[in-house]
Amino acid sequence: MSSDSNFEINRRRFLSNFAFASTAIATGVGSWVIPADWANAAAGPIKVGIATDLTGPIGYAGNADANVAKMVVKQINDAGGLLGRPLELHIEDTASNEAVAVGNVRKLIQRDKVDVVLGGVTSSMRNAIKDVIVARGKTLYIYPQLYEGKECTPYLFCTGPTPAQQCDEFIPWLIKNGGKKFALPSANYVWPHTLNVYARKVIEANGGEVVLEEYYPLDQIDFSSTVNRIISNKVDVVFNTVIPPGVGPFFKQLYEAGFLKNGGRLSCVYYDENTLGINQPNEIEGLASCLDYFKAVAKDDPVSAKIQAEYDKEFPGTFLFAAGSAATGTYRGLKLWEAAVKEAGKIDRDGVAAALDHAKIADGPGGPAEMVPGKRHCKMNMYTAVAKNGSYEIVERSKGLVDPKEC
Repeated sequence: MSSDSNFEINRRRFLSNFAFASTAIATGVGSWVIPADWANAAAGPIKVGIATDLTGPIGYAGNADANVAKMVVKQINDAGGLLGRPLELHIEDTASNEAVAVGNVRKLIQRDKVDVVLGGVTSSMRNAIKDVIVARGKTLYIYPQLYEGKECTPYLFCTGPTPAQQCDEFIPWLIKNGGKKFALPSANYVWPHTLNVYARKVIEANGGEVVLEEYYPLDQIDFSSTVNRIISNKVDVVFNTVIPPGVGPFFKQLYEAGFLKNGGRLSCVYYDENTLGINQPNEIEGLASCLDYFKAVAKDDPVSAKIQAEYDKEFPGTFLFAAGSAATGTYRGLKLWEAAVKEAGKIDRDGVAAALDHAKIADGPGGPAEMVPGKRHCKMNMYTAVAKNGSYEIVERSKGLVDPKEC
């Protein structure tokens, strides 16, 4: 079967399964538009572009992000739109493939003439599409995913956690609740390489040591030699940045080698409710993660509970509202952008960027959020959680909004 026919099957499956199906209009391979359901103002709609992985290995994340965009845009339209104009949602599939993504994102800029683009899951994807959006496209770009930091491009705003937010409090917790000997098994691309440089500094500053740091092809699924080295080096904490499809087999092989049974601690800062299901619960029991939101937060946060309930009602199924998949960063990014457009009173890039530079929201998943002026990164609450019987329990919370320490 050709890749084109594969793509068409994926596309049909997307349209039949996806919550967009009732409202989305296909406008080409990998393209969908959701028109506002009220009459356009004289000035026409404000166009929001979403570029995310609807197909491919991390489609579970991209589909959730697109769902969140639909939910937030509907909320804004139901409340009267922005500046008296409705929002129109344009969605492009980045397909976990940079070559496909660049062509599709170009459609958002050149054909659809969107006013903002939000999306990209992996850092390699952000790096592939940012020039098309920001430099050549002269358009505002909001990147919603947790990532390795160091992205300081003008007109590019980041609304997911950075290494400082994920490591500064989490790694001391891991040392206290796991041990001092760390392994850093990693996928071989920019996010793990850069995150590990930061993580190593925090580990060593807190009296820990890195006894193994290795990088593997993204499609590797046999980790027997790595597992042997982890066991023979008596590693206490596996600080994992292997990603799908490799992460499931890796965790399973670690479990089968007795790593957990012998007191080892798994940790993975992108692991959320979407990724818990990759393994059997016993294979990742005790896995620790640090993110801006877990579903357990909603138990005692009414705002998070309301957002979670609305998402679950509108989009039941397998694409979960979760932080490691950038769904929370997508929500936060769109609401901060909405606040910036309201303050600017216009939608030109410079005006909105100037307002977005200090935008704040009082309510969001996991709590309030605010951009750090001049830094284009976001302060937010952070939570440490541990997997128990297939779900997360919160074990630690930040004391207020955590600084991203970027740019």
